[in-house]
Amino acid sequence: MEGTMIFKRKAYAQLLTWKQQYANDYALLIEGAKGVGKTTLAVTFAKNEYESFLFIDFSNTTKEVLACFDDLTNLDLFYFKLGAVTNSNIEPYKSVIIFDEIQLFPKARQAIKHLIADGRYHFIETGSLISIRQNLKDILIPSEEMKLQLYPLDYEEFLQAVEPNKIAILDKIYQQKVAIGQDLNRKLMKDFRLYMALGGMPQVVEAYLNKKSFSQIEVVKQNIIALYLEDLYKIDKTGALSEIYKSIPSQLSKDAKKFVISKATNKRSSKDNQLEQILTLADSKITLTCYDVSSPSIDLVSSKRLDKFKLYLADIGLFVSLMFGSRHGVDKDIYTKLLSDKLPSNLGFLYENVVAQLIASSGSSLFYHTWNKEQSAHYYEIDFLVPCNSKLVAIEVKSSRIDNHSSLDAFLVKFSNQVKEGMLVSQKEYQKIGNIVNYPFYLLQHKLNELPAN
Repeated sequence: MEGTMIFKRKAYAQLLTWKQQYANDYALLIEGAKGVGKTTLAVTFAKNEYESFLFIDFSNTTKEVLACFDDLTNLDLFYFKLGAVTNSNIEPYKSVIIFDEIQLFPKARQAIKHLIADGRYHFIETGSLISIRQNLKDILIPSEEMKLQLYPLDYEEFLQAVEPNKIAILDKIYQQKVAIGQDLNRKLMKDFRLYMALGGMPQVVEAYLNKKSFSQIEVVKQNIIALYLEDLYKIDKTGALSEIYKSIPSQLSKDAKKFVISKATNKRSSKDNQLEQILTLADSKITLTCYDVSSPSIDLVSSKRLDKFKLYLADIGLFVSLMFGSRHGVDKDIYTKLLSDKLPSNLGFLYENVVAQLIASSGSSLFYHTWNKEQSAHYYEIDFLVPCNSKLVAIEVKSSRIDNHSSLDAFLVKFSNQVKEGMLVSQKEYQKIGNIVNYPFYLLQHKLNELPAN
């Protein structure tokens, strides 16, 4: 924690709600990929909102601490021993105990049932790869547990860290919903592309704020990717999960209907095995799974096709590094060209990933829809479907021109009774095009904030 920047996170408000309304009956499990700020958030909240707290990191603790959990029949004795071996004295009914990296010691997670019933303390757990089945096979998962999913910084959190004055400007533009002119639009899009280049991993944003060069920032990003690949290899010694993760940018760049696991691993595998691999990646929180739905309606979950999906990375900055990097990292010219929108190739897939990230961090699951054109080998595709009360918001992502939106037009006709709004998300300024609204990427977060989480 020492030397770590404290970023303002929207999830802090969720922790406050938990403390005020639920903490006496439930522990709070903060889930998320490694490096997204789970520990920092938990400790910051404990320091601000409690008289005292006890922090136990199960990735770096003693045998004496672990031995305390061997016997919970006498909780007076349990707390006495725990206080003695940690040299702590926390006040009952006024303190919180944090179990950090709890997936490394499942016995502590199982103990939550008894510790919550005792009522002396509140409990916050943090975990990466928390739902991997081999970590859970020998324990009883407590029902006295609420979950909070923490993602990398979203665009508003990013701006709050790097240019907080820009938030008021975007608020005003969104409220007025009028064209702002090409010059201001270009400046705001350059700000958004900075977010795409860096991403929302706190370590990376901190490096930028500390005025590190893009080459130095790239080292931070590559170290995070290496850590993820190492974790995946620990779970799957065949290397298949690692290969799937590394292939996500290249498969998205091909603009295919779905992700094909065999193309990533060069191996044939059963449908059950493929499903297990995708669920494992989803559990890791380092990827996002977007499922095709067979029948677009408000109940998207029931019509999702488990065998047809796309994969995105949970952080756009890591996507850039994985897409354009080599064993030496990403050339600084790539960053310069990305910020100035001068990369030569069609980068629709890059913008698609950042939209997926912002939708997920807003609390919505990811869904898309494809259907064949009549008397043609081609097909229509809606990039994202987001529930909004009893209807859907249909989103088509455009990296450049917005004059062709035939898929969105066809969807609005075919499923008119199901749709609340048709949206383009592009680099162009806000405008209405018939019954479609175009939002620039830098206003997408504002729009998503208005939609109820599903």
